Amino acid sequence: MILILTHENADFDAVASQLAAHRLNPESVPLLSRRVNRNVKQFLALYWDTLPFMRPEDWHRRQIDQVVLVDSQALPGVRGLRQDTPVRVVDHHEPDDLEEHWESHIEPLGATTTMLAEMLQSAGLSLAPVEATLLLLGIYEDTGSLTYGTTQARDARAAAWLLEQGADLAVVRRFLEIPLSDQQQNLYRQLQKNTEWVRLQGQAIALATAVAEQGFDDEISAIAHHMRDALNPDGLILLVKLRQHVQLVARSTTDNVNVAFIARELGGGGHGRAAAATVMDLSLEQATARVRTLLPEAVQPAVKVAEMMSRGVQTLADSTTVREAAQMMQRLGHEGYPIVDAQSGRLVGLLTRRAVDRAMQHDLGRLRVSQIMKSGRVTVTPSDAVERVQQLMIEEDWGQIPVIAGDDGDADNTNAGDADRLIGIVTRTDLLRLLTRSVEHDDESNLRSMLGKALPPAVWRVVQAAGEVAAEMNVPLYFVGGLVRDLLLELPAVDLDMVVEGDAITLAQRLQQQFGGRVRSHDRFGTAKWLLSRRAWGAIARSANGEEAPLHGVPDSIDFVTARTEFYDRPAALPEVESGSIKLDLHRRDFTINTIAVRLDGAHLGELLDFYGGLRDLEQGLIRVLHSLSFVDDATRILRAARLEQRLSFHIEARTAELIADGLPMLDRVSGERIRHEIELGLREPEPIAVIRRLQELDVLQQLHPGLLWNEEAATNFQMLRTLLQRSLWVEALQEQSPASVYFALWMAPQEPGVRRALMERLNVRKSTREEVEGVVHIVSALKEFDATVKPSVVEKQLRPYAPHPRILLAARAALGESDAAELLEQYQAHWRHVRTALDGNDLREMGLKPGPQYARLLDSLLAARLDGEVSSEAEERARLQRLLNT
Repeated sequence: MILILTHENADFDAVASQLAAHRLNPESVPLLSRRVNRNVKQFLALYWDTLPFMRPEDWHRRQIDQVVLVDSQALPGVRGLRQDTPVRVVDHHEPDDLEEHWESHIEPLGATTTMLAEMLQSAGLSLAPVEATLLLLGIYEDTGSLTYGTTQARDARAAAWLLEQGADLAVVRRFLEIPLSDQQQNLYRQLQKNTEWVRLQGQAIALATAVAEQGFDDEISAIAHHMRDALNPDGLILLVKLRQHVQLVARSTTDNVNVAFIARELGGGGHGRAAAATVMDLSLEQATARVRTLLPEAVQPAVKVAEMMSRGVQTLADSTTVREAAQMMQRLGHEGYPIVDAQSGRLVGLLTRRAVDRAMQHDLGRLRVSQIMKSGRVTVTPSDAVERVQQLMIEEDWGQIPVIAGDDGDADNTNAGDADRLIGIVTRTDLLRLLTRSVEHDDESNLRSMLGKALPPAVWRVVQAAGEVAAEMNVPLYFVGGLVRDLLLELPAVDLDMVVEGDAITLAQRLQQQFGGRVRSHDRFGTAKWLLSRRAWGAIARSANGEEAPLHGVPDSIDFVTARTEFYDRPAALPEVESGSIKLDLHRRDFTINTIAVRLDGAHLGELLDFYGGLRDLEQGLIRVLHSLSFVDDATRILRAARLEQRLSFHIEARTAELIADGLPMLDRVSGERIRHEIELGLREPEPIAVIRRLQELDVLQQLHPGLLWNEEAATNFQMLRTLLQRSLWVEALQEQSPASVYFALWMAPQEPGVRRALMERLNVRKSTREEVEGVVHIVSALKEFDATVKPSVVEKQLRPYAPHPRILLAARAALGESDAAELLEQYQAHWRHVRTALDGNDLREMGLKPGPQYARLLDSLLAARLDGEVSSEAEERARLQRLLNT
C-alpha cells in the first residue's frame, strides 16, 4: 500500500497536500499526524465524513510499499515503516539532505498544495467543493492569502482553478481567522511581555520567550501569526518551553532574515519566511542563547543606499532663477534638484517640480530658487540602509534624498575628501522599484558567471581588464542595453560598447598603454574607440596567469562612451547630449528592455541594474517605451519597436501601441535618411517579411505614403529571395554584403511609378539604390515580353548592362517568381553570361579591319551566333565573320 504522510503540527498546507496526493492515487491512505493545528482540527471535525483521512489511532501495522511525504522532508515515526521503504517527497521548502534512495519533487513555491493542485488539473480530475476549499486553505494559509514574498504566479493560478472547482471563500476566511484560545491568549501575553528586539544589518528581529502553562496543547503558529501582525518585525522568533521540550516557531517578512537557517541548526526545518523546530536537549535559556549566536548568520545585509543611488547628481545654485530651473526641468525631464549654496557648494535645500510649476503659474519666474525650495539638509550616506531613506521620505516629505560621502568617505572612492560632498541621489521611484522587485530577480542579480560563459575567452579577459582599470580610476563601468538584453535571453552578444560614469577617454588610453592598439577619441562627446590589432589581442589573451585564450570571435574595436543624458529642443529633432549618471543614460534609451545594465568594475563585476522594469518586460516578452512622449521625441522608435518585436518574438505593450498610433504624424518631421536607415535595419533582420508586415499593421507604411503597398505578392517575392539565397548561384551575387538593398529594390519595383518615385524622394534614397530599383523594373518588364521561343542572344543582350550589378539580377529573379521569364534569367546567370567568342578585337585588327564601331557590331554578331548554337568553334566563327564582311 501507499501511505501519505506529513509533518507533526500539521497546518492546512500539509493536510491539503495529503488530500491532493490521495486524489491522484485513490488506493493510497492519507494518515493524519498525531498533532494538527487547532483550525485544521476544527475544519476536519466539521467535514470529516466527506474526507478520506485516517486518524493515527486507527492505524495498525501493515506492509507499506511506498511513502509519499508531503510538505516535509523529515519522515515521522509510523509502525510498519522500514529503512528501505521507498519514499517520494513533494515539498516547497528548500531542499535538505535526503536519503539516497528517496525520490523528490521540490519546487520553490508558496505552498506544496500548489504543486499537487497543478497535478490534479493536468490529470483532468475535478474536486468536490469541500475538497477545493481545503486545498485553497492550504495555499492561502502558506502564502498569507497570496501576499507573502514567496508567493508565485503559479500559486495564484492554482487558487483560481480551485475557485472554479467550487472552493468557498467564506469558509476559507472563517478558518484562517480563528481567534486565540484562552491558553493561546495567556501564552501570547507572556511572549509579548518577554519580547526583546535585536537589530542586525538594518533588520529588526523580535525574539520572545515564554514557559507554557501546564497542560498546554494548542499550536503556537497561530500566536506567531498574531504577534507578527501586531509587531510588524522583519523577523519573529518564538521560543516556548513545553513539558518535555522547547518549541521554536519563526517567521520572517523579508528575504534578508532566513529563519529556516535557525530552525535547521536546531533540528527543524521550513523555508526562509516560515520555519519551526522541536528542541529536545536544551533548556529555554540554552535554546535562546543558541538562537542569539545563530542570528548574525541568518540575517543578510539590508539593501544599502549605495546599491540603489544614482551617481553624478546634478544640482542648482541657490541663486538660480525659477525660470532657469523650469527650463532645465523641461529640457532634462527632472522632477527636482538639490540646491547648493553658490559660494560654499553645501546643500541647503531641495527644489521640486511642483514648486517650480506653481511659481511659474503665478508669473514668479524671476524669483531665486532659494525662495521657493524646501530648506534644510536631509541626506543619507552610501552605507545607510534603505529603511533610512524610506523614513526620511515619510518624515520630511522629500521625494529625492541627496547622498553625501559621509564620515567614512565614499565607499567606492578612496580619495573621498569632504564628508559633505554630494555624490548621488535616491528618488522615490528608486525606492518603489526596490520595494516591488520580484523575488525571482534575486537569482539574476549577479551576471558574472553568465558573462564568463557567454563571451569568447579573450573578450571576457578584456572585460575583466577594463573593469580592473576602471576600479583603479574609481569610475563605474557598465555594459548596457542590447548586449545585456541578449545576454539574458541567451542570444549571441555582438556589440561590446561600454558606458563609463566618468572619463571614458582616459580609461581607453590606459588600456591602450597596457595592451597596445590605438585609441581614437572625441573630447566633445567624451567617447573613445579602442582599435585592437592582433598583437594587442594576443597581449590580452596572455594577460591572465600566462595562459593564452583563443582569439576567435574577437571584435576589431571596443567603444567607450561617457554616461550621458539627452533632451529634445523640439519634436523629432536630433537630441542634444550632456554628461550624466548611468541612470540618466539608461533613461534616454528607447525601450525598457534596453535599459538593463551590468556593472563591470572591480568587486561590482556582474551586478545587475534595472531602474525601469526591463527585467519584468523581458520575462513577459513586452516592448514598452519609457515615457509617453517617447515617439514624439524620436518617431523612428516606432520602426525600431516593430523590428525588435519581430526579432525577439515579443509583442508591443498595449499602451505603447496607443502611443505609436498617436505618434505616427511625427514621422513626417523625421529626415528621410533616418527613416530609410531604420527600414534598412528591418530588412537586415532574419525575418524581414514579419518586420514589414508589422509596419503595415501599425499604419507606418500608410504614413510614409498613402499608396505604398505591402501584400501577399510582396511577401511571396521576399520568400523567393530567401530561397534563392540558399543557392550558390545567387549567393555569389551578394558578394557577402547585406541583402537589405536587394529586399528594398524587390519591394519598390512593383509599386506604382508615382508612388515609387515619391517614396524614394521622401527617403532620400541613394543614387545607386534608385538605379537598382529602376533596373529591376526594366528587367522584369522586358523578360515578361519574351516567350519560350526567344533566342538566348536576345536575352543576353537585354541583361548584359546589368552584369556588373548582380544584386539587380537577384532582385529581378525573385520578382519573377516561378515563371518562364525567371527560367531565362536563371539561364543567363548560370550559363549565358559566361559565353565568350574565340575571336576578339586583336583578331579583327590582324585581319586588316580598321578599328571603329564595326568591331562591336561584328563581335556582337559572333557572340549571338555562339549563344544561339549557330557556331561552336573558332573556325566556324572565322567563316561566319568572312560572310558578314562579304555582305
